[in-house]
Amino acid sequence: MLVRLAKLSCPVYQCFHALKIKKKCLPLCATRWSSTSVVPQITTHYTVHPREKDKRWEGVNMERFAEEADVVIVGAGPAGLSAAIRLKQLAAEHGKDVRVCLVEKAAQIGAHTLSGACLDPVAFNELFPDWKEKGAPLNTPVTEDRFAILTEKHRIPVPILPGLPMNNHGNYIVRLGHLVSWMGEQAEALGVEVYPGYAAAEVLYHEDGSVKGIATNDVGIQKDGAPKLWIIDEKKWKPGRVDHTVGWPLDRHTYGGSFLYHLNEGEPLVALGLVVGLDYQNPYLSPFREFQRWKHHPSIRPTLEGGKRIAYGARALNEGGLQSIPKLTFPGGLLIGCSPGFMNVPKIKGTHTAMKSGSLAAESIFNQLNSENLQSKTAGLHVTEYEENLKKSWVWKELHAVRNIRPSCHGILGVYGGMIYTGIFYWILRGMEPWTLKHKGSDSDRLKPAKDCTPIEYPKPDGQISFDLLSSVALSGTNHEHDQPAHLTLKDDSIPVNRNLSIYDGPEQRFCPAGVYEFVPLEQGDGFRLQINAQNCVHCKTCDIKDPSQNINWVVPEGGGGPAYNGM
Repeated sequence: MLVRLAKLSCPVYQCFHALKIKKKCLPLCATRWSSTSVVPQITTHYTVHPREKDKRWEGVNMERFAEEADVVIVGAGPAGLSAAIRLKQLAAEHGKDVRVCLVEKAAQIGAHTLSGACLDPVAFNELFPDWKEKGAPLNTPVTEDRFAILTEKHRIPVPILPGLPMNNHGNYIVRLGHLVSWMGEQAEALGVEVYPGYAAAEVLYHEDGSVKGIATNDVGIQKDGAPKLWIIDEKKWKPGRVDHTVGWPLDRHTYGGSFLYHLNEGEPLVALGLVVGLDYQNPYLSPFREFQRWKHHPSIRPTLEGGKRIAYGARALNEGGLQSIPKLTFPGGLLIGCSPGFMNVPKIKGTHTAMKSGSLAAESIFNQLNSENLQSKTAGLHVTEYEENLKKSWVWKELHAVRNIRPSCHGILGVYGGMIYTGIFYWILRGMEPWTLKHKGSDSDRLKPAKDCTPIEYPKPDGQISFDLLSSVALSGTNHEHDQPAHLTLKDDSIPVNRNLSIYDGPEQRFCPAGVYEFVPLEQGDGFRLQINAQNCVHCKTCDIKDPSQNINWVVPEGGGGPAYNGM
């Protein structure tokens, strides 16, 4: 997420008069086609088809509203809210007036937040020393910590030694959406201007190339222009228990693992999910269906039997670690939170590091805005102090210590080689080894052609433990304005069939956890066409990451659209 700063003109809102367009383009995927026919127009979004080249937009008057702020923060997640809160805390401590605006694409703060979260509270304690008195929803301290390797039929316990990344002593199991919602209340109480339902769609620049601000997305344009929460049998409920596994149903060359957390929320709730590394190679793999299969393991199924699933969601995690962190500052803005990749992968935790990055960004920005000798070569302030401070903090030390664990899984032993590496080099040397391993490349380049892989036969869902995709998506509360251009845009409408389907057997129909992409038979003749069900999108952005042709570009839909998670 980007923090735009300095006293600038930042368009926070953008609106349109109602449009009545006489001509209409082809409805989304209404024309049948195959690799040999004329390719119909699938993508209608303005990022692919600029309005200045569209005659229908001639003479259309767009009403724009601009606001000026000291700092504009994009995204009301843990990092964005931490930055906003820390800025206002500093302003209050020094008697300064700093206007902070925060825009969030979800209709409500926390509605797009999803994490099977076991929270390391270190950054939370720093930001809110009195969080218990304020009533923060940290209700479930970890009381039991278990780790295991799964085979198809058995569970092999693995001891969690002190100091290993998976040790959760002192952590809390939380519903991160509820925690984010509470942080939003604290931010507003401090005077942060919070604008839910506004999706930042465009970066605005000064003439010197520095960032000026952001523009929210357009509305009023017609269409043609997995973790879960369950309620379980109370007899099987162990509040505070944390379970992690690796192994089955994934093979040793597919990075991933599972979590099962028992919450203490007044009713027997558990949060569970399966993490699958997007550098997997078999195009027939479906992360959603692997998750359904995992729930039937003899050590997992008994917990869920007699229970009821009440929510579903999915998201992509940035797991590149220290080696993949980009340059964090640029004239006019900063990168904070999960976006630049501050997640501690072996711990499966990133909320604490994201929050700390937000706090450090706030402190660096505040120092610049209140410097008596402020000098800037660009109109947008370049706060290089932020990256320097981050590298001096415990965040960088923590990420440096675990930097080699994820890349060590690329060897011949796969995930098990990574566990051996962790046991030898991390537990003994604490990340002090004098080398840094490299990743194998981008996730989109890792798929093998379908002809070189074995199709995976998944069992049918039983409707009690495992379920079909669409009924699961329905539990996410996902909704978008139907009559808007699809926000899943294609750079070339012909590639899905001509390349992805012909070479990789259409992996987008499997890696999407919401059934957005379908290859459906032509009504006449042989062949298939791509159908995009944009209404189903849960905003995980997996398609943008894993597409082997890098042809899909995920852009924000109208603000307020997307999932409506309730404390996921």
